[in-house]
Amino acid sequence: MRYVFRFSPLLALLFCASVASAQFSVDAHVGVGYAWDKSNNSGIDNANSPDNSFGPCTPGTGDIYCQTTPALNSVLMGIGGDVMFKKQFGAGVQIDLSPAKKDYGPLQFRQTFYDFNGIYQPFSTKRAAFRLEGGIGGARTGFSYTQTGCVGTAVCSTSSSAVGTATHFDVHVGAGVMLFVTNHIFVKPQIDLHYIPGFTNQFNSNMVPSAMVSVGYSSGDR
Repeated sequence: MRYVFRFSPLLALLFCASVASAQFSVDAHVGVGYAWDKSNNSGIDNANSPDNSFGPCTPGTGDIYCQTTPALNSVLMGIGGDVMFKKQFGAGVQIDLSPAKKDYGPLQFRQTFYDFNGIYQPFSTKRAAFRLEGGIGGARTGFSYTQTGCVGTAVCSTSSSAVGTATHFDVHVGAGVMLFVTNHIFVKPQIDLHYIPGFTNQFNSNMVPSAMVSVGYSSGDR
């Protein structure tokens, strides 16, 4: 969640800029979506392995402690903001993250994408606008390990410890349609594609598609 707070001042600055000049318009939105990538079929030994705890392993070779790494099938929560400097051109920032951790072999992981985009809006009316986006950012996979300890049968506690992160450069393109239900409130379905060099260290492909439906508010006239 710290990525959301890290970019909050930027979103506030964009909003202030739009208020200060009638030539600007600003959009802010939140949404829910999904990202997917297949498993790379690698493995990690769990904590019970006597000589290779959390080390790499090959599934299907008889190692009873070896757990296969998963596919990326993550529900995402998104937040973002755009500034349109002119009717057809603008810029924005988008942060998508999985709100809940998922299992990664014996570990857990949380996926985050963050991008800074240029925006081209070739078509717009009072009720709809079509937008194309392209930019750069990062993809962050954070790993943690959860363990439970008990004192007799009276007290048990569960703790989660961060064990590392994998961060990669991200090239992003996307296309979405803003459908206005009022003069300022809109619903925006969007499809995205992330090219992430090195992402095969965690999952199957460097090309990661995603889709999101957002609800937002747009200031200014269209």
